[in-house]
Amino acid sequence: MRSLDEFAGEKLASLDRASLRRTPTVTARAGIWAERDGRRLLSFSCNDYLNLSQHPKIIAAAIEATQRYGIGAGASRLVTGNHPLYTELEERLARLKGTEAACVFGSGYLANTGIIPALAGPDDLIVLDELSHACIHAGAKLSGAEVHLYRHADTAHAGTILAKHRAAKKRALIATDGVFSMDGDLAPLGELSDIAKRFDAWLLSDDAHGLGVLGGGRGSAFARGGAQAPYEVPLQMGTLSKAVGAYGGYLCASRAVIDFMRTRARTFIYSTGLPPPVVAAAIAALDVIETEPAYAAEPLRKARLFTRALNLPEAQSAIVPVIVGETEAALSASELLREEGFLVVAIRPPTVPAGTARLRFAFTAQHPDSDIDRLAGIVRQRVTRH
Repeated sequence: MRSLDEFAGEKLASLDRASLRRTPTVTARAGIWAERDGRRLLSFSCNDYLNLSQHPKIIAAAIEATQRYGIGAGASRLVTGNHPLYTELEERLARLKGTEAACVFGSGYLANTGIIPALAGPDDLIVLDELSHACIHAGAKLSGAEVHLYRHADTAHAGTILAKHRAAKKRALIATDGVFSMDGDLAPLGELSDIAKRFDAWLLSDDAHGLGVLGGGRGSAFARGGAQAPYEVPLQMGTLSKAVGAYGGYLCASRAVIDFMRTRARTFIYSTGLPPPVVAAAIAALDVIETEPAYAAEPLRKARLFTRALNLPEAQSAIVPVIVGETEAALSASELLREEGFLVVAIRPPTVPAGTARLRFAFTAQHPDSDIDRLAGIVRQRVTRH
């Protein structure tokens, strides 16, 4: 219909005027390198923090699973798509996270949009960090619960919201990223855990960017390290598509909660299972994460090299933002780095708040220290003064 095309065209024209139109760019990756428009660039815009997506042993595991089980799962997991590899992956995830059980979903987005509505409904309260990932906000909205946002990482504000609204609601859920994907900072999980206990609320942490990188590879709930016990996070959600290098999402929790998810989470029930080679790859990646903690620590070490060189606050994760401000300035800075041989994608609204467009640097275990030093020098001399 012409009105439909007119609607889409008007919206696109508006986005063009604001430099906010998104267009997928063909990118061929080879380890830490990316090829775009015929040019080879050193990429600092990939979440493959341990470079496991192209690890020979992990590729071999995927090939073997493909030869044995085929490409696709063929059905949802509750029909015939629950192929034998799933059991091992979920047991391995639960062991890594220190929980009784785990449930694997089709993606991180599907996980949060299934988990949250299964736990909360119209009679309940959900309290979210305002900078939580879009899928947490989407899951909260789908639940029909009363939703309140607390100021980023402001646990006092979260407590104030719960003190005001908790008594009138049957159940309460606090949800946050463990590592915030656009800022790289960590959620105050210890304080949030204390608040959750005080108000009989359930704490969910999305550890998409913590698993495999922090806490010896176990994630942000284990980030304080040493002999100290992990933070009490009864709902540890995350993805298999960042440091694990594969695809999918998961929830690690008590056996009762996991059994309930398999029965009531709509995105689990009504989605085709993950392909067997993807599940096999994730299992092989967990082998690396569990047995090579020093390697898992490399992305954070690399990020801290960068922040020290620029006199920025010490990196808390493998993600370091350099705030530029306006959209056009961020796009220009990204292009400047491209001319120098680096791929650092500009992040623009609505992914980040207006006026905070940025370059988001993601560090991996295999980035050479010398190239990080060179990148920091260019950023210091040409971007922060741009």
